[in-house]
Amino acid sequence: MSKKEDKIKDYNPDSVGAHNGNLFGLPFSVEECEVVILPVPWEATVSYRSGTAFGPQAILHASPQLDLLVSDIKDAWKIGIGMLPISQDWLELNIVSRKKATVCIEILENGGDPNNEGLVQLLRSVNDSCTALHQWVKNSTTEWLDKGKIVGVLGGEHSVALGIIQAMEEKYPSFGILQIDAHTDLRQGYEGFHFSHASIMYNVTQLTNVERLIQVGIRDYCKSEADYAKNSDGRIIIHEDKSIRQRIFEGENWKTICEDIISPLPTHVYISFDIDGLNPALCPNTGTPVPGGLSFEEAFYLIEKIVESGRIIIGFDLCEVSSGNSTVNEWDAIVGARVLYRLSNLTAKSQGRFEKN
Repeated sequence: MSKKEDKIKDYNPDSVGAHNGNLFGLPFSVEECEVVILPVPWEATVSYRSGTAFGPQAILHASPQLDLLVSDIKDAWKIGIGMLPISQDWLELNIVSRKKATVCIEILENGGDPNNEGLVQLLRSVNDSCTALHQWVKNSTTEWLDKGKIVGVLGGEHSVALGIIQAMEEKYPSFGILQIDAHTDLRQGYEGFHFSHASIMYNVTQLTNVERLIQVGIRDYCKSEADYAKNSDGRIIIHEDKSIRQRIFEGENWKTICEDIISPLPTHVYISFDIDGLNPALCPNTGTPVPGGLSFEEAFYLIEKIVESGRIIIGFDLCEVSSGNSTVNEWDAIVGARVLYRLSNLTAKSQGRFEKN
């Protein structure tokens, strides 16, 4: 009997959640888990409220109080979901880069000269740090993919997803992305940051192997982003929250709408889940909350339909979870932990991991 099998035999999932340092209080080492979560404590380019760099730690802390039963997946916990250690080196560099970025943003918001040499140097420094971060995320993702693991990235701001998506491009000749988000994130070099959280999907669409980008829950974007999507020849499809609500108000059901959303996706699908795609009642401390949005069950009904369609989820990210500056408000992390658990289980289910194990 293997070490993991021994742990499964001795573990009681109905017992009190253990604060043992593991995600969800599970008994497994990361190496024993089928799903590996890479935490990325980074928020250098956030343009409004901060706090998302501490999202991974908040979710880790909140996760053991989650009940592990999943009604449609027998013994879902046995697959193993493990989180790698949170890098203090990247957290420290994030703090330095965030200070530099804050100076840049303040200069620009107060009408400063964007060509000022001091500003240009600060922007260059932040951009170089972001480039290094994405390379680290890409390399780490590739390392665990090569070991046969499912990899999910836990941000941090949404820009951190670029590295894992770059790794997916090297592994898959063609794949689609389902993005749940309040924003399209299609700005080019927003505020001078090449890798801004508001530019993640613009940067992703520069990758050749990304066949299609489907954006759901969108309710805050600018004309240049709308034009960029419109001129993409169908490669980028925006499902505004307003349009979704109008269809529901006029009698359509969510099942039919989900089928329309999923229809253009190819066989392999990557999920990019910005927590602000949900109704802000579920994530009040996220950096840029917007009225409207999906309910928890609407979001996961959509992802469940992707799995039921026979498509394969190749990886995912969960970003922008923040408890703000509060040390007592854990609601965002509690919701985030449940999003992470469900994303992990559905990804594993789509890949047939439960049957294999």
